[in-house]
Amino acid sequence: MALISAWPLVSPLLFFLRCFSSSTASSEGSVFQFDIEGSSAVSEQEATVIRGQQQAVATGSWVPFAEGCQEGFYLTSSGICSPCNCNGNADRCLDGSGICVDCQRNTTGQHCERCPDGFIGDVVGGVPTFCQPCPCPLPALANFAVSCYRKGGSVRCVCKENYAGPNCERCAPGYYGNPLLIGSTCKKCDCSGNSDPNLIFEDCDEVTGQCRNCLHHTAGFRCERCAPGFYGDARLAKNCTECNCGGRMCDSQTGECLADSPEASTGTDCPTISCDKCIWDLTDDIRLAVLAIDESKATLLSIATGVAAQKRLNDLNTTTTHLQTAMSQKKNHAALWTIQVDDAADEMNDLLREAATLDEQGTEASSKGLLVQKETMKTNNRATQLVQQLVIMRDNIQEISSKMKYYAIQQELSPEEIAQKLSVAEEMLQEIKHRKPFTKERQLAEEEGNAAEELLQQVEEFHERYNDTRSLVSDVLEQLSEQDVRLSDLEEALDQALDYVRQTEDTNKGNTASLQQQEKQHEKITEQVEEVNSILQSATTVLAGPQKLNFELSEVIKNVSGFYAEIDGAKKELQEKLANLSLFDADLVEKAMQHAHNLRRLADELDRNLYGVDTNGLVQRAINASNAYDNIAGYIAEANKAALVALNTTNRVNDAAVGIDTQITYHKGKSEELLNQAMGLQRTAAASTDSTTEGASWRVNGTLARMNALRTQLTRAITRMQSAETVEARERLEQAKLKTAEAVSATMTVTQATTPIDENVRLWSQNLQDFQHDSAAYNSAVHSAGDAVKKLTEVFPQLLDKLRQVEQKAPANNISSSIQRIRELIAQTRSVASKVQVSMMFEGQSAVEVNPKINVKELRSFTSMSLYIKLQKDNPQLAASPDRFILYLGSKDAKNYIGLAIKNDNLVYIYNLGGQDVEIPLDAKPVSTWPSYFSIIKIERIGRHGKMFLTLPSLSSTAEEKFIKKGEVLGPSSLLNLEPENAVFYVGGVPPDFKLPPSLNLPGFIGCLELATLNDDVISLYNFKSIYNIDTTTSPPCARNKLAFTPSRAVSYFFDGSGYAVARNIERRGKFSQVTRFDIEVRTPTDNGLILLMVNGSMFFSLEMHNGFLYLQYDFGFSTGPVLLEDSTKKAQINDAKFHEISIIYHNSKKMILVVDRRHIKSVDNERTAMPFTDIYIGGAPAEILHSSISSHLAGSIGFKGCMKGFQFQKKDFNLLEEPGTLGISYGCPEDSLMSRKAYFNGESFIASSQKVSLFSEFEGGFNFQTLQPNGLLFYYSEGSDVLSISMDRGAVVLNASGTKIQSPDRNYNDGRTHFIITSVNPERYELTVDDKKQSKKNPAKDRAGKSSDSIKKFYFGGSPLRTQQANFTGCISNAYFTRLDREVEVEDFQQYPEKVQASLYGCPVETPPVALLHKKGKNSSKAKGNRNKKVGRDKDKISQPSSGLKKLYQEVNMQRDSQCHLPMNPKATEHAYQFGGTANSRQEFDHIPKDFSQRAQFSINLKTQSSHGMIFYVSDQKETNFMALFVAHGRLIFMFNAGQQKIRIKSQEKYNDGLWHNVIFIRGKNIGRLIIDGLRVLEEPFSGNANAWQVTEPLYIGGVAPGKAVKNIQINSVYSFSGCLSNLQLNGRSITSASQTFSVTPCFEGPSEAGTYFSSEGGYVVLDESFSLGLKFEVVFEIRPRSSSGILLHGHSVNGEYLNMHMKNGQVTVKLNNGIRDFSTSVTLKQSLCDGRWHRIAVIRDANVVQLDVDSEVNHVVGPLNPKATDHREPVFIGGVPESLLTSSLTTRNSFVGCIRNFMIDEKPVSFSKAALVSGAVSINTCPAA
Repeated sequence: MALISAWPLVSPLLFFLRCFSSSTASSEGSVFQFDIEGSSAVSEQEATVIRGQQQAVATGSWVPFAEGCQEGFYLTSSGICSPCNCNGNADRCLDGSGICVDCQRNTTGQHCERCPDGFIGDVVGGVPTFCQPCPCPLPALANFAVSCYRKGGSVRCVCKENYAGPNCERCAPGYYGNPLLIGSTCKKCDCSGNSDPNLIFEDCDEVTGQCRNCLHHTAGFRCERCAPGFYGDARLAKNCTECNCGGRMCDSQTGECLADSPEASTGTDCPTISCDKCIWDLTDDIRLAVLAIDESKATLLSIATGVAAQKRLNDLNTTTTHLQTAMSQKKNHAALWTIQVDDAADEMNDLLREAATLDEQGTEASSKGLLVQKETMKTNNRATQLVQQLVIMRDNIQEISSKMKYYAIQQELSPEEIAQKLSVAEEMLQEIKHRKPFTKERQLAEEEGNAAEELLQQVEEFHERYNDTRSLVSDVLEQLSEQDVRLSDLEEALDQALDYVRQTEDTNKGNTASLQQQEKQHEKITEQVEEVNSILQSATTVLAGPQKLNFELSEVIKNVSGFYAEIDGAKKELQEKLANLSLFDADLVEKAMQHAHNLRRLADELDRNLYGVDTNGLVQRAINASNAYDNIAGYIAEANKAALVALNTTNRVNDAAVGIDTQITYHKGKSEELLNQAMGLQRTAAASTDSTTEGASWRVNGTLARMNALRTQLTRAITRMQSAETVEARERLEQAKLKTAEAVSATMTVTQATTPIDENVRLWSQNLQDFQHDSAAYNSAVHSAGDAVKKLTEVFPQLLDKLRQVEQKAPANNISSSIQRIRELIAQTRSVASKVQVSMMFEGQSAVEVNPKINVKELRSFTSMSLYIKLQKDNPQLAASPDRFILYLGSKDAKNYIGLAIKNDNLVYIYNLGGQDVEIPLDAKPVSTWPSYFSIIKIERIGRHGKMFLTLPSLSSTAEEKFIKKGEVLGPSSLLNLEPENAVFYVGGVPPDFKLPPSLNLPGFIGCLELATLNDDVISLYNFKSIYNIDTTTSPPCARNKLAFTPSRAVSYFFDGSGYAVARNIERRGKFSQVTRFDIEVRTPTDNGLILLMVNGSMFFSLEMHNGFLYLQYDFGFSTGPVLLEDSTKKAQINDAKFHEISIIYHNSKKMILVVDRRHIKSVDNERTAMPFTDIYIGGAPAEILHSSISSHLAGSIGFKGCMKGFQFQKKDFNLLEEPGTLGISYGCPEDSLMSRKAYFNGESFIASSQKVSLFSEFEGGFNFQTLQPNGLLFYYSEGSDVLSISMDRGAVVLNASGTKIQSPDRNYNDGRTHFIITSVNPERYELTVDDKKQSKKNPAKDRAGKSSDSIKKFYFGGSPLRTQQANFTGCISNAYFTRLDREVEVEDFQQYPEKVQASLYGCPVETPPVALLHKKGKNSSKAKGNRNKKVGRDKDKISQPSSGLKKLYQEVNMQRDSQCHLPMNPKATEHAYQFGGTANSRQEFDHIPKDFSQRAQFSINLKTQSSHGMIFYVSDQKETNFMALFVAHGRLIFMFNAGQQKIRIKSQEKYNDGLWHNVIFIRGKNIGRLIIDGLRVLEEPFSGNANAWQVTEPLYIGGVAPGKAVKNIQINSVYSFSGCLSNLQLNGRSITSASQTFSVTPCFEGPSEAGTYFSSEGGYVVLDESFSLGLKFEVVFEIRPRSSSGILLHGHSVNGEYLNMHMKNGQVTVKLNNGIRDFSTSVTLKQSLCDGRWHRIAVIRDANVVQLDVDSEVNHVVGPLNPKATDHREPVFIGGVPESLLTSSLTTRNSFVGCIRNFMIDEKPVSFSKAALVSGAVSINTCPAA
């Protein structure tokens, strides 16, 4: 208690002690003292600095909110100065975070803790281990590394691009230099492009840079000059050519032969020296050195020698003297300086040693200073804590003092008592002082302090993480907002779905109630129907007839009986005559049929014997060869059927008589029945009332009328029978008898011809039963095959003649069809024979005349042939006479031909184009050095240029030796003119009566030959016309040691469009299950073809290729009809000559899935039905199946042409050639057949490529063309302002070379025939040759010739997207070639061209020219006509071409106004502006996207619109992950694209749908997006992302997108097409003008407009959707306002050739139809002009074969033939135009309609063009220009 009472008195004492402590601290500089002076390692200066720092820190720590910390410290968030943790590499760090600033000693990082790229070291360890430059290979001086690191105790370098090695000590491949030499770098090898092209870099010495292995006959350090013995330009033109100097040298530039060295004069003893190649190399180098010396000499001589020059030399001499004096003085000074430098060096060494010592002392002092600093920091922290405690104590003392005073006042203490209590307090304080310090409390306080520091550090780390997290809050909030919007949309959708469910339930309840009511009503109706039936039955019983009816019926019965008697007498006569005609040998037909069955049985037995023993495929090929004979049994059966049908024809009269007898008996019975009914009715009539009698009378009158009609028909039949003359009937029966006898004779001929075949089959069976894998059985089988083929070849012409005679005489349709079927089988046999891949042995006297299979006229400009050859080197005849004939293809008079022979131990290719022979000997590989197995030879001729290839395989490896030799015709001839009837093709030898040309007049070949291809077709020796001295017994074919050159034969099959494969009973390999799957790989360049087909009655499954894309249709008996699944979005193009893997998956019997290249294309659901098929056809099908009931469901009946492999059903493989029934396919996949050497252009298309060409220096090119149009651009090339073009002008061919024009004299080249053009440009002349007719002019710009650069240029075929004076070409271009700088002359493969716009690369559907045009061509017209008909027939089933444009035939492009029309053809429009809209997908598509598009994409476009929404621009990748778009939303412009997962959106604040023009520039850069409007408003948004990862693919959409596009990224209202005008589209500053496809886009018209659909003069059409169809009965009404007097208004076309066409021709409206019988038409011509600028109404009504046309109330109609088999077809309806391929030649106009159409109705239903299935070309929907 005393202590408590004394405590208030202690407060002043404690306050005094606190003041004393403060004064002590301030006077001594520290609360706690350290022995600074006592440390010998710390200097006085450093001690002063440390003391100052301690004082500053202590003061700063005690005073809150002091000024910033000193250098080396940073202010923490708690207000305390902490030391920077920079590992001694920085003096400053940031307050709050402690991140170091300005890292030194090559360090980086937040705490200077690591080395930057290009440096390596240990930052924490300090000197000398801190960061040093990478030693790659030398630090600092030669560091070529991006970075380096330590591994396994050594340094590893990451080198720059041009360097390699562990330490970057050498150059990378393709570069040269010495990185170890200071100042040297690695440079790229430069071999002038003459190194090995197969290497990815040029090959040179890695140190010196000297090129190794110079190719193309070049030499030099950089392959910059031609090798000795060659001349030309090795760097640019690369045309080093061998010197033609007979072994002497020539000038390396010009090729001029150098003069021989002077010969030794006669009379001297000097010997004649023969110089070798080394001497010539030396002389060439000396000559080059002399040239260099001469150049230097000329330079020196060119220096002036006047007074000025002399003065200048004197000045130079004076200057030199002064410089010499100055240099001598400088030299003296330099010697003095050298002495002084040596002294300074010694002193410097001393200083360095002292500095090193001081440095060591400084390091020790620094370490001690750091320790002192750390202890000082700890002391400061403790002092800070103590100060805080003292402040608390001071506050407590003050509180105690105030309480003490308050206590003294309250207790009323006297001063004495207060003094007493203070003394007690002092005693207490003294006692506290004498006690021990608070050790435990102090330890606890320190622990708490340490824990507080750790907590503070964690708080700072948490603060950094908080800052990082806070930066992500905006992104997270944005994503959450997007998810919130999506959830809101989902919630709305769910609510809407719930409402739909509730509505559906209510509807179901209502429907249930309605159903119950309807059932009740149905019951009532049933009762009422029963009552009505009973009433009708009662009414029938009361019918009666008068007595008059009985009398008339009796008369009818008498007449009929008389007729019956007469017919009965005639029947007996006919039966007697038939008995006389039936005397023929019916047993002979039965024997023939039995013989055919025996042949079939023996063939099956042979097939079983061969099964399992075919180890190398040879016997299988023999079987393929004998498949032709297997079909002979079918031919015989067909012939027997024809004979039986002829027999049955004679029985038809008997059947007719019996039918008449039966019919009369039937009518007699009916008459008696009618009589009995009449008598019954008479009996009933008496009891009926008068009213009933009146009704009965009416019905009886009807019966009388029917009876009278029946009597009339009977009378006519009897009259016809009586009028028939017996003589006429006898003649017909005699004619039938003769036909029967001829059929029997033909059957006997076939039986005689097949008897040897029967013997051969038995012989094969006997030989192959004991087959033991040797060649004897194979030789025997081939011998028998050859013998049978020979006999079969002799029989076939006779059989064809017999069949032709029978066909001409036989009136029965079924006989003609049987004969036609036999013809088809023979053609198929020829096709199979052409694919027999077996060689033939030739003994020197044998020969084969081959059927070339193709039209020889196709060989005129281009000929390519390949064959396999093997010499029989051990034959003594070959050793005695090694020169041998191989083949000859040419005319019978030996004037135009190509041939192959062996002469002087060289293989020689010889061809003659009507002049002199061109011989190309392959002297690089003598024939005597060829291996003793098969080699391949390929010969080519392109115009005048010939080329031969030889490939020799290796048996031990896959390596091959290849040789090539070239030549050309010196004269002007360039065509191989062969006529089909005058052309022969001999192989191995020729018949004795044929005279070969002298160059080929050699003995026959000895060895084995096998033909491979002729142009694009596969050919075989076994498809021959005749054979001579071929004996397969003594000369069996050569067996292959290996399948050389054909590695794909085992897996690939080739289809030529005429054959097919069939897999019977496919469930033997796999079962139809829950998942049924078909797989196949296809490769083709064609547009259309059948891939897979399965048929079962009316049910079918077909997979086709249509316009290059897949088209799948099937019907398994569905109630809704066939199901269509097609690649409508064009995801996978098949016809690009590459293999594509196609998979069809049928899942759960209700879902069909189409997959291409393992990518899902499309799927569709159907009714649950299993596949009802057993057989599958591949690549085609028999004609009877293609033309059956399923033909209407096929897109076309064209067989597949190309390669297939890997056919699988349920993952089970099938060998298609081993399947029975396979016809017309072969092994392998010949590359020549997959090339696209032909292109078809439709007037709006072109193809282009960019290659190294120079057409204004040395150039030659040529191509075939075929057209019916008088005008068109064939070829276009520009080089700056110079243009080279080849075009058609009014039927003539014109060459325009830089303004110099050469025109062909003839103007009839638009005759539909094939013509050949050759163009030649050289420094002297321009030449144009058309069909060997040559025109030329001098080159007016000789100085420019040869100066053209060899850079990459673009050239065009068929037209150009650029503005030219000529319209694009319509027709075909094929077999094009021209000289290039980067490769040899060869035929262009259009499939490889990168730019193809609306061009078809397969087929040439040029139509037959008009008859009047043919008569102008003279005597050869008939031959050409037949040729054309053959071509047209081949493509007649082709419905459409892949291009969407129209061919505007006979229409001038630049015509602005039709003379008969009031309105101009083209309304006034803004130049280069296009109007979009009208349909949801109006757009233009562009296929070209620059390579640097991902780095920078800057677009500029002008727009004008009044619409609030619409798409302006869109491009994306295939998955639409990366995209870029510009669109209008609510009138504002929005530029949107992605940057990784982030979508960047730039939106304008103002609205721009004001109907005015605005310029918009939108840019996507590397890290920023900009939207610039009218050059004033700039909106931008930065972003971060990898530009290389942002890639997009073609096409680029303008004005709209394709269906289904952009909905993933853009709101749906803005996805639809932009409604307005766009112009001046530019990409990266270049204009974009040539759209690859256009849909509903027209020029932007100026002036007023009105409702309607406008069809522009540029061409276009509308295809209606499937809800509208023109069948057998319809009514079409619409209004037109034309701007041209001619054009197509409407067209409908069915697959079976029926069509309906409505068109205008010079103001006359015509409707023309074909209903399957023939064409018929009607027309209306108005008095006033249809083209008067007003609207006119047109109506067409059809009812079966009656068509009525109404034009402005003027009516006309036509009644055509009635087709009883006519059916409705739902085919597409075209408005305003139609693709050219659907038009027929009988139409009078082929132009598209130009003008407006409105109020279009079909069967009183309005047609909305905006909902059409397709709007193609320049068509404006719903907007029509008024003027």
